[in-house]
Amino acid sequence: MSVVKSLVPARFLTLSAHLVIIITIYWSRENNIRSCLPLDFTEEQFRTEDTRLVVALSVTLALFLIELAGFLSGSSMFNSNQALLSLVSHSSACISLSFFVFQQWPCWTYWVIFSLCSVFPALFEFFLLISLKSV
Repeated sequence: MSVVKSLVPARFLTLSAHLVIIITIYWSRENNIRSCLPLDFTEEQFRTEDTRLVVALSVTLALFLIELAGFLSGSSMFNSNQALLSLVSHSSACISLSFFVFQQWPCWTYWVIFSLCSVFPALFEFFLLISLKSV
């Protein structure tokens, strides 16, 4: 099996794992928000952090749609550069978000993980989709 063909299932598995972790964070966001706030937080602080986390998770899901559209349409399925970028990014995201949940990291760290592990592969996927449409 060639290297590119072995990257396809690995990329799909890491995309799926990252998606499952994002959905899990969304379902348990109340606990994550409580861990981000001080012990004597107000309801306004809770709502603000909840809104921020929901926005971050929603944007992450939108970027997933871009990546899955490119991957499942076949336009980037066998592109080794995109596969490696996606594999490394989403594997890093899975590990980082696991620590985010279990170690109760501050909520602002989600934005760092998001920008490094979700934005870059989605942008490259988008540019790849655009370049293939113009050909």
